Amino acid sequence: MKTKTALVVGMARSGIGSAKLLYKNGYKVIVNDMKREIPNLSEALSDIEYDMKLGIDPIELLDGVDLMVLSPAIPNFKPFALEAKNRGIEVIGEIELGYRYSSKEANFICISGTNGKTTSTTLTGEIFKASGRKTFVLGNIGIPITEYASEILAGDTVVAEVAALQLESIKNFRANTAAMLNISEDHINRFGTMEKYVAAKERIFENQQENDIAVLNYDDECVRGMAKLTKARIVWFSQKNELESGAFIRDDKIMWKDAGKETELIHTSELLIPGKHNIENALCCVACAMSNGVDSETVRTVLREFKGVAHRIEFVCEKDGVQYFNDSKGTNPDSTIRAIEAMSRPTVLILGVGEYDKQSDFTPVFRAFGDKIIGVVASGINVPAILKAARRTGFRNIVVENRGLKDMVLAARDMANEGDSVLLSPAAASWGMFTDFEERGRVFCDIVRAL
Repeated sequence: MKTKTALVVGMARSGIGSAKLLYKNGYKVIVNDMKREIPNLSEALSDIEYDMKLGIDPIELLDGVDLMVLSPAIPNFKPFALEAKNRGIEVIGEIELGYRYSSKEANFICISGTNGKTTSTTLTGEIFKASGRKTFVLGNIGIPITEYASEILAGDTVVAEVAALQLESIKNFRANTAAMLNISEDHINRFGTMEKYVAAKERIFENQQENDIAVLNYDDECVRGMAKLTKARIVWFSQKNELESGAFIRDDKIMWKDAGKETELIHTSELLIPGKHNIENALCCVACAMSNGVDSETVRTVLREFKGVAHRIEFVCEKDGVQYFNDSKGTNPDSTIRAIEAMSRPTVLILGVGEYDKQSDFTPVFRAFGDKIIGVVASGINVPAILKAARRTGFRNIVVENRGLKDMVLAARDMANEGDSVLLSPAAASWGMFTDFEERGRVFCDIVRAL
C-alpha cells in the first residue's frame, strides 16, 4: 500500500502542528515555507521524520503529493494552491485537518466575528472548564487544533476561536455551536472586498445541522442576517433590546431567558473587563454556555472572576502618574475604536507598529478620538494611511517614529502628563516587525516596565 504524501505550506505554529499530526497518522510529510530560514524549526519537528523544503515555491513540490495543508495566513487562491487542485490534490487548512482527527462526538463551540473573538473564546472556555467538562481552548487564539486533535475524545468540549482566514478552506468542519460576535472591515488586502470577507466568515454555519446552535448578535445588522444561513437553532444576544429568548441587558443586569423562564445573572458593573464591547462579549459567552446546559451559578462565578486576556486593554503599570495599557490585540481599526472607548483618562495612542498592510481606512479611528486622545505616535507601513486620516479629520498632534517600539514608547511618554494614559492599540497587524501580536505586546510591556 502506497504511503500518502502531504505538503504543509507555512511553518508557523499551525504548520508545525499539522506536520506532526500528519506524520503520526502515516503520511510522508514535506514541510515548506517561502522563508529560507526559520529559527528553531528543526527543534520543533525533532520528534518526526520529514522532508524540509524552505525558500521554494510550493508549485515545484507538487509531484507525488496527495494532500496540501495551508497555514491560515496563506490564501487558498494562490497559484500553487490552484495548480494543486487542478492536479487533483486535496487542499485544506489547519482547522479542517485538526477536525478530521478529532472525535466527531466532541462538542465544538466555535466563536468568530471581527472583534472580541479572543476574549470571548477565553471566557467561554473558562466557563466550560468550571462546569467540570473536559475542555480544550484552541484555534486562532494561539493553539492550533492540530496540536490536540488526537486527544479530543467523545464528550469533550472544544472552544475554538475561528477566523475568516481559517474558515475559507473548510470542507467538513462543523461547529456544533457557531457564535458570531460582529462584522466590520478587516483583511480587505486578503479578500479583496468586504463581501468576500463576510462570505468567508459565514462558512462557519455551512455544515451545521438541526440539532446544532447558532449564537448571533441581534444588534449587528450583518450578523442578524446570518440567521437564514444555518439549519441550527438560533440563540440571540443583545445589549440594546430585551429579547423573547436569549441573553440581554435589563437595568444594567445580564439576563438569560429560555422557554419563558428568566434568570438574572450579574450586574454589568461586576465585570472586571472594561468597556461596552466586553459586555457584548460576555453576552455572547452567556448564550454559548447557557444554551449548552451550563448551570447559572457557574456562569455567574466565572463572569465575576474573569480578568480578561493578555494584550487586550491589559493594564501594564503606572509610571510617574501615567498609566500604560497593552492592546496589541487591536489589529484593525474597529478593535482600536473599542479600546479608545474603554479609556477613562486623556490618552496618547500608539498606532501602526507593523509592516503588513491590510489596506485599512484609519479615518474612523481618528473620528472616535473625541476629547480622549490627546496625541498619536505612529510607525510602520500604515503611516501614510494614518497621516491621511489625521489630515482628513484635522488631528495635528501626531508624531512618526520609525526607529523602533522603544522610541515610540519614549515619544508617547513625553507627550503624556501625570494623570494621562498611554495606549498601544495599533489598529494593524504586527507581521514584518514582530512574529505576532503577542510578541509585540510582550516587547511593549518589557519596555514600559523598564522606563
